[in-house]
Amino acid sequence: MRTDETTLRVIYSGRVQGVGFRWNAREIAQQFPVVGYVCNLPDGTVELVVRGAPDRVREYLDAVARRFQNHVIGSDIQPIVLAEELESFDIRH
Repeated sequence: MRTDETTLRVIYSGRVQGVGFRWNAREIAQQFPVVGYVCNLPDGTVELVVRGAPDRVREYLDAVARRFQNHVIGSDIQPIVLAEELESFDIRH
């Protein structure tokens, strides 16, 4: 990771599984210079990890929030240190 990049982990709650959240999050990511992944969690939430320039990461998360404003009731955003190298934005299972 470059020093001018940030990595955030977001846990989305609400009606976020079974509504195309992961697919749309990946599609939206293609519009921004960000990398990361999105996956469903067993408790019904969705985990999204995104890395990039801080302003681009924020723009990306804002776009995801707009797309799912009728489904998300909460989002917990935390900066994280991720040891693995990310090269694209993927859906994980």
